[in-house]
Amino acid sequence: MNPITLTIIYSTIIMGPMITMLSPNLFVMWIGLEMNLLALIPLMMNNSNPRSTEAATKYFLTQATASMILLLSILMNFKQLGIWTFQPETNNTIMTMTFVSLAIKLGLAPFHSWLPEVTQGVKLSVGFILLTWQKVAPLSILFQFHELISPNLLITSAIISVLIGAWNGLNQTQTRKILAYSSIAHMGWMISILPYNPSLTTLNLIIYIIMTTPLFIIFHAHSFTSISSMSLMWNKMPMALPMVSLILLSTGGLPPLTGFLPKWAIITELMKNNGLPLATLMAMTALINLFFYTRLIYSTSLTTFPSNNNSKMYMHQNHTKNNSVLSPTMIISTLMLPLSPLLL
Repeated sequence: MNPITLTIIYSTIIMGPMITMLSPNLFVMWIGLEMNLLALIPLMMNNSNPRSTEAATKYFLTQATASMILLLSILMNFKQLGIWTFQPETNNTIMTMTFVSLAIKLGLAPFHSWLPEVTQGVKLSVGFILLTWQKVAPLSILFQFHELISPNLLITSAIISVLIGAWNGLNQTQTRKILAYSSIAHMGWMISILPYNPSLTTLNLIIYIIMTTPLFIIFHAHSFTSISSMSLMWNKMPMALPMVSLILLSTGGLPPLTGFLPKWAIITELMKNNGLPLATLMAMTALINLFFYTRLIYSTSLTTFPSNNNSKMYMHQNHTKNNSVLSPTMIISTLMLPLSPLLL
């Protein structure tokens, strides 16, 4: 793709969520979401094959539907109150419509089915944007207006999301689908604490992005798109074995790694607000998530698959460029737990 075109596309992808986060006007927030949506479509279709075209079409249709529902709720609110922002007087139906549209954009259950299919159909670099940066703008709107949305609606969606993210990730063999279901489960954790302590939602999002970044960098560098391809990691990038293992365990929330911090804080906050059943359920689903992360670690580092001598020498022939982002994100995603008193 033309460098000027790429610059415009990436600038639009960056500016869209920034406009949404910084604007007090609902219509301008909607424009920011649309900028983000329309800029990602060319990146999805950069690979000219039927699978990427199908993924781009699914993404456009679902996101356009969510945008229409959101715009309808914004116009209904304007007709009711005469202002471009939600207020405590806003009708509950309007706020429910707003949550449904944002849940579709975030890939929250029960509106999640498009996310694994779209993630599987695009390149790993585009999948990284889809599972991280694309979540920022809808979450910022939820963060601003969560008090006007029914807590029961938020918690119900969170429960369904963590259950689906855990159970559906068990039988996957494609790394992109596993990361997509992991994203759905993490979104459930973020939404579950939103009615009680929104700052923990922000903390969880930041840590999730930091943990996901090194995984996508390593997967993209060596085209690890399935569990079977990851089994050759030992002869493609030997140093990635301990790195990927630690990051996966951290993403699963195993102490004393960084990923345990948001789960620990969220469970503690739920217990303070008499949410013992919800906290217990989410802790149990976190164990299921940890199981399929452990399965990835088993296939990469605890088994040696049959291979010929040429493939064993591949690591000496492959000279990849060092990535300056990989080291700091790997360190932060595994060793930040001692800083928890400063973060909470």
